[in-house]
Amino acid sequence: MQHSKRLLCLFCFFAPVWLFAQINVSGTVVDSKDNPIQFATVKIHNSNQGTSTDANGKFRITLPSAGGALEVSFIGYKTQTVPVTGSLSDLIVRMQEDVGHMEEVIITGLASATKRGNLAHAVGTVSAKQLVGTTPQATVDAALYGKFPGAIVSANSGAPGGGISIKLRGVTSLVGNSQPLFIVDGVYYDNSSIQSGTNFISKAAGQGSTNFQDNPSNRVADLDPEDIERIEILKGASTSAIYGARAAAGVVIITTKKGRTGKPRVELGQSIGWQMQLKKLGQRSWDTSKVRAAFGANGIAVYNANEGRTFDYEDELYGNVGYMSNTRLSVSGGNEKTSYYAGVTYRDDEAIIKTTGYRKTSFRLNLDQNVAKFLDLSLNANYVESSADRGFFNNDNTSTTLGVSFVATPSWVNLYPDANGNYPNNPLAPSNFIQTRDLITNNEKVNRILLGGRATWTVFTKGGHDLKVIALGGLDKYTLTTTAIFPAVLQFQKDGNGTNGALIYGTTVANNTNFSALAVYELALDNDMRFTTQAGYNGFNVDLNTIVNTATQLIGTQTNLDQAGSIQVEQNKNISKDRGFFVQEEFNFKDMFIATLGLRGDKSSRNGDADKLYYYPKASAAFNILPLTSLKTFSLLKLRGAYGEAGNFAPFGAIYASLVPVNFSGTTGSIVDVTRGAGDLEPERQRELELGLDAGILNNRVGFEFTWYKKDVEDLILKVQTTGSGGFSTAWKNVAAIENKGVEISVNAVPVITKEWRWNTQANWWKNTARVTRLDVPPFNVGAFGASLGTYRIEKGKSPTQLVGVGDASDKVDPETNLAVFGNTEPDFNLAWSNNVTWNGFELNVLMHWKKGGDNINLSTLLSDIFGTSPDYDKRTLDPSGQLTDGPYRLAIQGATARPWIQDASYFRVRELGLSYTLPKIWFRDVARVRVGFSGRNLINVFDYNSYDPEVSNFGIDAISSNVEVTPYPSSKSFHFNVSVTF
Repeated sequence: MQHSKRLLCLFCFFAPVWLFAQINVSGTVVDSKDNPIQFATVKIHNSNQGTSTDANGKFRITLPSAGGALEVSFIGYKTQTVPVTGSLSDLIVRMQEDVGHMEEVIITGLASATKRGNLAHAVGTVSAKQLVGTTPQATVDAALYGKFPGAIVSANSGAPGGGISIKLRGVTSLVGNSQPLFIVDGVYYDNSSIQSGTNFISKAAGQGSTNFQDNPSNRVADLDPEDIERIEILKGASTSAIYGARAAAGVVIITTKKGRTGKPRVELGQSIGWQMQLKKLGQRSWDTSKVRAAFGANGIAVYNANEGRTFDYEDELYGNVGYMSNTRLSVSGGNEKTSYYAGVTYRDDEAIIKTTGYRKTSFRLNLDQNVAKFLDLSLNANYVESSADRGFFNNDNTSTTLGVSFVATPSWVNLYPDANGNYPNNPLAPSNFIQTRDLITNNEKVNRILLGGRATWTVFTKGGHDLKVIALGGLDKYTLTTTAIFPAVLQFQKDGNGTNGALIYGTTVANNTNFSALAVYELALDNDMRFTTQAGYNGFNVDLNTIVNTATQLIGTQTNLDQAGSIQVEQNKNISKDRGFFVQEEFNFKDMFIATLGLRGDKSSRNGDADKLYYYPKASAAFNILPLTSLKTFSLLKLRGAYGEAGNFAPFGAIYASLVPVNFSGTTGSIVDVTRGAGDLEPERQRELELGLDAGILNNRVGFEFTWYKKDVEDLILKVQTTGSGGFSTAWKNVAAIENKGVEISVNAVPVITKEWRWNTQANWWKNTARVTRLDVPPFNVGAFGASLGTYRIEKGKSPTQLVGVGDASDKVDPETNLAVFGNTEPDFNLAWSNNVTWNGFELNVLMHWKKGGDNINLSTLLSDIFGTSPDYDKRTLDPSGQLTDGPYRLAIQGATARPWIQDASYFRVRELGLSYTLPKIWFRDVARVRVGFSGRNLINVFDYNSYDPEVSNFGIDAISSNVEVTPYPSSKSFHFNVSVTF
């Protein structure tokens, strides 16, 4: 008892001294116009303790001891360090805008980052405002159009639910993966495109490529754009080398939103809108003579039976005005120990074709916890449930898809159901596309969970030495269910025309995991030298299991697999394990000279020798030369150079000869496939050299970035013909190499900045040129549907994306191949120009995109010509003699030249347009920030391409042959009314 009294006396004696030692600081954070900045971070320098400003820019913080400094930061502003020696109650911190974004933090390793002003390589960045700040976005990949240089983004089709191809800095493979690696909060994010099995009905794979002709979506569509804080795009090997054997096609690093210290922040957003067909082509006009010429006596009979009436089938099929709704709620906040962010989004989009649409619900929870002074934990969790009704489109060798049967049907054939709901047969085609649209099901359902965790242990921080040990891991698990139902009442299923109904049920279960353990040591010397050393080990496990059940001869209207006369099952497993290590050393001297050396070593079960390590080095240097000059106009002048290597695995299963199931007189068995595996197959390897210049003037109000790169992709893998004497007709081999050279130029400026007006503008220009530099096999055609209609040709010394075909006397035909070069799918250049203008609460955003050059193989026109339904069939613009109209002229030279089907796919479009107004806070007693506005996507489109959209592709994510069109689901344009409220 006596001891307790003494302790109490001592506490009472020293308590005033302890309280007196504290420093209490309160104040306001404002911008250059004295406008308060809400949610700015205010923390004690070199500490995790801090707070954030409220809606009026005010903050309050207590320093634990006399003396110190406050570090004030906010996105888009330069970090301010404010010395504090005593208590203050009216501190004003005026933030200086980071106009050139030079202090923007960019990831440079698996556990390190640097300011943009110190970067030694080009990295594309997209902020949350750039991503969704103008207009709502259905998917992340679709939102990237035109927002950074060096990428070709194209849609596999306009169908709801995604289906986007992204290629960074040209062709990186001929048959392997051509899509970048996506990493979300440290978790490897599966972006597979999984076919639904509708090829069973369309027989699309009967000719041409067998890949991705049944219009699959890709799984990055599951990610909610509203959750994203920023995206970094590592376009070349000089930046992506640290990710090794999966990074040859580039890396997209996505960081989601986190909570900030301070009172809870609630954001509620709602948008409603409508989408409609991007472009209408119209229909051919008819009279008796045209009907007789195109369809003969049978056509005349149908035409007369309908009394010459015509129907607007283009509007019937593609003219639905689809209602769109996007509802968003998020809550974030925290204290000096814990921060949280929780968000939910519900999206419901009707599409431009009846019975199609997209619905998605996404839940996210991000937590950050400071467990102790030396230990920080973070958890990222995301659950997504979606459903996409995608219609029935793309290539078709049975004339049953909606697009092919539409172009096969003239407008004077009546396909509408009678009063009892009975659909007539199409007398001129195998399918009544209105019946098909109304009665089939082609649905994708996804249930996905993404979990990621990170633990950071600060081993010590003392005297310029800092050592951290980091452990992180993640789980990406989803179930994709595809359901395609073709009822027996369909014209092409009944009366012996098909299989008396078909059910195609597919289930894909993915269980992908990754883990990493690494250490980061930072050394700061007194002579302004800083070293950052990091090393680590990581692993990536893929387990993808797809089962497709096809049931035919249905019993009545049943849709269960067991209610069928025949069932066929196919299963595909993709199981692989990757392991690797990395080391990296970064050096910084006064932010004037920055250099990095790194090495990645990878091994994988997908290699011929699963225990063999493949090494991928990287090196870079940046030299800020401005301090050595007397140039006062410049605020930044930097030279940079980088080199790196990255890899790409062979197609799954290429290292061994697979077994094919067969039936011998009722007994099942297996035989060896005709393709020989290659146990010595090497991964494809990319080597890239990048050089650049960055400059800024007028305190970086005008910024300029120039990048030149040369990327050599070696040991490209192909399935080649063999002699056959060994029992195999084809085999996998490393036989080719491609060189990509390109230029990327970015100019950003703030031409106007006053107390009321502000204008930000940025222009990105980029160009890539590819050439085959090695080919160990004879030149060959690949992709599309043969030389008579136009195809790709792989030939040494030529572009891998050249389009060739048979030619007539007016074409320049190579006498050795009897082929002419008609074009190239690679654009001459791309130019994107974005503008942001603000004035007294109003904000205008405009993103424009000009793609010059680049050709498509347009076979939609071919099909409509064959059926005599082309809208321009009767125009006279093509025949030099003026004798034939356009449709007959194209058909007359079909087979003699591929020229009519290879068309310029240039375009100019206003991709995004948004006008918003932030209502005065006084209207809401300074409690809420309310913003209302109007926005649109693809509202202005200018192109001469003879179809609905020059960006749509039949072959999806194929490395080669993506620019081929066969009656795809058309693209759309949309407009939205938006309101957001922040408390």
